[in-house]
Amino acid sequence: MTAEIISIEGLTYQYALTDKPALLDINLSVDRGEYLAIVGPCGAGKTTLALSMNGIVPHMMMGEMRGRVLVDGRDTTQGPVREMARTVGMVFDNPEFQLSQSSVLSEMALGLENIGVPREDMLQRITEALEIVGLSGFEERSPMALSGGQQQRLAIGAALVMYPQVLVLDEPTSNLDPIGKEEVFSVAARLNEEHEITIVIVEHEVEVVASYADRVIIMDGGSIVSSGGPSAVFTDVDNLRRVGVRPPQVTEIASGLAKRGCTLTTIPVTLDEAEAEFSDWA
Repeated sequence: MTAEIISIEGLTYQYALTDKPALLDINLSVDRGEYLAIVGPCGAGKTTLALSMNGIVPHMMMGEMRGRVLVDGRDTTQGPVREMARTVGMVFDNPEFQLSQSSVLSEMALGLENIGVPREDMLQRITEALEIVGLSGFEERSPMALSGGQQQRLAIGAALVMYPQVLVLDEPTSNLDPIGKEEVFSVAARLNEEHEITIVIVEHEVEVVASYADRVIIMDGGSIVSSGGPSAVFTDVDNLRRVGVRPPQVTEIASGLAKRGCTLTTIPVTLDEAEAEFSDWA
């Protein structure tokens, strides 16, 4: 088994009736168990890249694709999206678009029924997934009666019952309040740390990305313009501003102090790092 779970080679994709590619010559590999964050301004190609990881692009979108995407050694163009869902689970920005059943239990069972999982195994998987996402006891509740954070956790649970190796989250907190955001980020971190699920997240909340991600890629104009650990990527404040990405607040403050001649050991990117750096300033 290779360390690599996703390999993207020379990927260019242009939607039908558009005048320029959404993705341009993307080369990217994602390791098993990695937590990868994709950041960039609107229109950078982040969602298109995420959708390519389980075959929604190109199977369910009209456009032209060049290059290839391999997931666990399998070319995403060589099989239907429903088969790829066993390896790559998808969670979108608005959970209501993914939820279609009358109860939490039915929602969790839908994907398993489609692939013919026996009932006993199905119930075991559902019980496990509901415990992981913190929705045990909600089986008979209507998904529409849940809070936004609970709905998004249900969408994650519905992906988890398929036992995916990769979970791709496309701006999963964009419609949530701070409590709901924290619920989703906590679940994703737990899945990565305790269950070794590879996480790929498209996200604008740079403070959270800095705290959780192993690696960050910055996209602009359909290309990857920067890649590295959170400290390396987010401390390049000038590059972030050029692209149109807001740096973490503590990083922006520390960078400004450094430019004014203050001596800093490091430029922090998380609150914990900032606390350590400025603890002697009081």
